[in-house]
Parts: sequence; structure tokens; C-alpha cells
Amino acid sequence: MRIRLPMLLLLPAMTAGCEAFDPYRREGAWRPAGVNDQNLAVMVARPAELVRGTGAEGGTGAAAAGAIERLRADRVKPLPDIGVARIITLPGAGPGGGS
Repeated sequence: MRIRLPMLLLLPAMTAGCEAFDPYRREGAWRPAGVNDQNLAVMVARPAELVRGTGAEGGTGAAAAGAIERLRADRVKPLPDIGVARIITLPGAGPGGGS
């Protein structure tokens, strides 16, 4: 009991410096708040685009708008058959992949 009492009294003094060694506060540690904003700021080539982006040069959006209109009107254009990536149906290979 005699040894435990001085150790118990010294415990607050010994742990007072532990706050400085918090692994989540050190430099380079992961911080969940604002991570996406920080990553975007590091990756963007022109910081002014963080406030207002720029469109494609010469683009008017007509191609994208036309695609949306065709989708809504159920007149979607099929993808071109270029012969490289065709879906091949194998006999006995149905959905689910099991036999």
C-alpha cells in the first residue's frame, strides 16, 4: 500500500504530457474533416477552378442535351459494332455462372 499511494499521486503528472503525443493530431495524420476538399485542392491544376470550373473548349452542351432527350424519348442509339468487344454467348452459360 505504501508504494501504490505515491505512484497514484504521480499518475496525473506522468500522464499530463500524453496529450501532446495524440496520434491523430500529429503532422501527416488522417483527419476526416475536410479530406475531400484538401484532396481536391492538391489535385487541381488551376486553383481558380475550385471556385468556378471551366467547360470544354468549343463545347456547347448540345451533344449531351441530345443524348438526354433521346434517353427520355426512348430513342437510345445502339453502340457501334467495332468487332473488338462483342458479347459472346456460350452454350450452357446462363446468368449466375453456376451449373
